[in-house]
Amino acid sequence: MNKKTEHKKTGKTPKTADAQKVTIDRATRDMLLRAQALGVETIFDRAQNMKPCNIGSQGTCCKICGMGPCRLPLSKIDQDGEDNRKGLCGATANTIAARNFARMVAGGVAAHSDHGRNVAEIFLSAALKETSNYTIKDTIKLLAVARHLSVDTTVDVDGEKVDRDVDEIAVEVGEKALSEWGKASGELLYLKRAPETLYEKWQKNGVLPRNIDREIVDIMHRTHMGVDQDYVNITRQCTRAALADGWGGSMLATDLQDILFGTPYPLETQANLGILKEDHVNIIVHGHEPALSEMIVAVAQSEEMLSYAAQKGAKGIQLGGICCTANEILQRHGVPAAGGFLQQELVIVTGACDAMIVDVQCVFQNLANVAKCFHTKLITTNPIAKMEQNNVLHIEFDEHHALEDAQRIVKAAVDNFENRDAEVMIPQEKATQIAGFSVEAIEYHLGGTFRGSFYTLNDNIINGRIRGIAGLVGCNNARTKHNENHITIIKELIKNDVIVLSTGCNAIACATEGLLTPESAAAYCGPGLAEICETVGIPPVLHMGSCVDNSRLLLAATKVVEAGGLGNDICDLPLAGSAPEWMSEKAISIGHYFVSSGVYTVFGYGIPTSGAPVFHNHLSRDMAKIYGGMWDVEPDPVAHARKMIAHIDKKRQELGIDRARERVLMDMASRQALEA
Repeated sequence: MNKKTEHKKTGKTPKTADAQKVTIDRATRDMLLRAQALGVETIFDRAQNMKPCNIGSQGTCCKICGMGPCRLPLSKIDQDGEDNRKGLCGATANTIAARNFARMVAGGVAAHSDHGRNVAEIFLSAALKETSNYTIKDTIKLLAVARHLSVDTTVDVDGEKVDRDVDEIAVEVGEKALSEWGKASGELLYLKRAPETLYEKWQKNGVLPRNIDREIVDIMHRTHMGVDQDYVNITRQCTRAALADGWGGSMLATDLQDILFGTPYPLETQANLGILKEDHVNIIVHGHEPALSEMIVAVAQSEEMLSYAAQKGAKGIQLGGICCTANEILQRHGVPAAGGFLQQELVIVTGACDAMIVDVQCVFQNLANVAKCFHTKLITTNPIAKMEQNNVLHIEFDEHHALEDAQRIVKAAVDNFENRDAEVMIPQEKATQIAGFSVEAIEYHLGGTFRGSFYTLNDNIINGRIRGIAGLVGCNNARTKHNENHITIIKELIKNDVIVLSTGCNAIACATEGLLTPESAAAYCGPGLAEICETVGIPPVLHMGSCVDNSRLLLAATKVVEAGGLGNDICDLPLAGSAPEWMSEKAISIGHYFVSSGVYTVFGYGIPTSGAPVFHNHLSRDMAKIYGGMWDVEPDPVAHARKMIAHIDKKRQELGIDRARERVLMDMASRQALEA
């Protein structure tokens, strides 16, 4: 096959990645070897040829003004330990690292929250009947959300409470939600959803977000040259902004998506590159916003489009997803996940991808270069996310014409089926997964339809069958071995009876490894967790959705507090968080709102603060004193998991439940006595 190579000849032969060393996933390894055989460069190869900047990774390179960049490496600390490092303006290493960290938080908050704003705008458009493509699918959740936004669901009529019209409620919910991004006074309404003790901590420390956009602007202003020069004060604003993400933009996005598209409940599907089908039109959706992908699901399943595909010689249309768009349509429609962040180029390398449709976040610009080597049609859809390459088709998505836009996109993919000009090579690897564990679904599984509660979970934590809870989130990182940290940490946790709540690419990694089935509990879990999974019929790792759905983890933790017996605040719980292979600014925002909500949080690939030890210690020790949560870093996955377990054990000891309760077989008389 005479394929055009991507890299330009420079006189120096680029290194290629060793497929055995860069991933634990066989499908990824096979496609990487194929790409290399065809001369197609991928992120794995680029990671071998471009090493990270040592000073930048320490967080002490400042480039916020035209006098820099000013670089302050750790090696410049005096031999006697005196830290006299300064930039041209006199900014210290702590100030520079804090500013850089804050700007990462701002970037992450902006990405998540702009996603949420887009959802709120579409929600309001649907509520106002400006579009017929979207309707309210979950009225029960609409009424629950209305209460949190101070929207009345009843009205007084002649002294009696009468239910308001659902459409009226939806409009007011949409208006109230959208105002959270820019209201002139007050605080975010969702903050009161947190445990009262935690809310009071935020209030006492002056970090209650005012509105979402203002906290992002505040960070960008105070980190401008010559403004805030106190790392403690900068960190306080990081907290305010991160809370505006976790308890604001992301939480609103999740709730409004559930109301519009349906609240997820467990369903079975598959994951990995093997989900593609050679005799089908293969369409991959990639990014983070579900509004368009919901329409693509509907169009791809329509009789009209299936008939059109048959005319082109295809036996059907196979949808698949990458990253969090994958998770969104997976948890509501059972559309299989083709892979996570680092697998996006490799989907095209199969030669079977007829179209890849991208929206925002985590999309490689190099996809266009890989697509040139195959027949794949790459389609951008968002006005803020275009590509400069001339082989990329832009079909702009407008919610008012959502169905028509989706039809144009799917038709373009079907038309491209006939243009396959390379040998198709689809890996065989695919695994079954059970996904769709919203907070509502977990309540149902633990307590049933009429008495849904987290009491069962609490009871089994108290009696020792479950040691504690871990929340694992985040990306893949080409500087680490693909999926190894995710899987090693999770297997160590569940082996020690820690139940795992997972989102994002971590959940996709778990799916490809076969950890998202109830049957996996018998193979990988300790006896207590295995017993619970078998009894309840759940996997030991619960897939809770996309990266904006990390807000579900916050609400699940709050539900555990409310269920009783495990303290009065999130920081009291035997709970730990982790981002094993993080890479994006969103992960820094997520980590900071977890820490600021009282969660001990470990990152696997460092955080860019090590060049300023005083500031780094503030993020860990000082934050722990203020909010009960702290940042930690541990690149070794086994040590990483054991740090989480040690924290969980410490919290069990503080709660007085460090000894497992004796298990007693109950006879009928004993049960009757309990009921009495």
